[in-house]
Amino acid sequence: MRITNNMLLNNMVKYIGNNLTRMDKFQAQLATGKKIQVPSDDPVVAARALKLRTDVAEIKQYQRNLKDAQSWLEITESALSDMGDIFQRARELIIGSDAIESPEDLQATKNEIIQLRTQLINLGNSAYAGRYIFTGFKTDQKLLDENGNFLLEISNNEQINYEIGMADSININVLGGDLFNNGAEVTAGDVGNPGRFISDMNDLIEAFDNADYSAISSMSQNFSENLDNILRIRADIGARVNRLELTANRMMNDNTNFTKLMSENENVDMADTIMNLKNEENVYRASLAGGARIIMPSLIDFLR
Repeated sequence: MRITNNMLLNNMVKYIGNNLTRMDKFQAQLATGKKIQVPSDDPVVAARALKLRTDVAEIKQYQRNLKDAQSWLEITESALSDMGDIFQRARELIIGSDAIESPEDLQATKNEIIQLRTQLINLGNSAYAGRYIFTGFKTDQKLLDENGNFLLEISNNEQINYEIGMADSININVLGGDLFNNGAEVTAGDVGNPGRFISDMNDLIEAFDNADYSAISSMSQNFSENLDNILRIRADIGARVNRLELTANRMMNDNTNFTKLMSENENVDMADTIMNLKNEENVYRASLAGGARIIMPSLIDFLR
């Protein structure tokens, strides 16, 4: 087979181009730290990278949901704790009423209970991030008016659920009926009327107003039942918070593991890449030197 100069030159250019392409590949990997620049570089790595990135993005969203859910429950727990303190103080005033003799002391106690009722109403309208926490799905509306009467209906199935994992969700809200109406729904007939909490407060204020010591003493049992109802709900809140903490720890571990897998799939080994780049650079320089020797002879060289 006859080898012409054109064939030598064409092959030289092709080989030099191939060497330059390989060197450029490792140069790009070193510059970006990624194994591939476009999916066609390695479709398997690209497909796996998309899946892992999706998984990591989902985990981060679950982590944001967990933080939001924890904040919501912390606000709820704080409000319930304050309500418990209010009923505990009211019980102390009921028990201490036997020692009250003067009308002035009776009036002072009544005024304190009125303030306790006002604070209880304010706690019933507690909000988190502009959303009322005891009104079920209607988070843009208050639960109680200034007199403690219900402003809206609330069904016991109006539970707000947050997704905190794959096929895993948790209820984060406490319903106003369950809390203020002793577990019952707030129906259309209840709207405009006070629930159990406020009604007991009103009865106690009326008993102090009438100096009815017998009625005052009998209210102690009602307030104990209200405290028990608050403790029941707080226990449920505590169980949910514990579950959120366990899930948050699991999500943190999942995020670490999937991020590591994503890094191993996409990122290059810098030491290997530098070594490969130097090897390809040496091959490229050698091909240039060899090409120079092929191009060097000319007609002038033969005429000397």
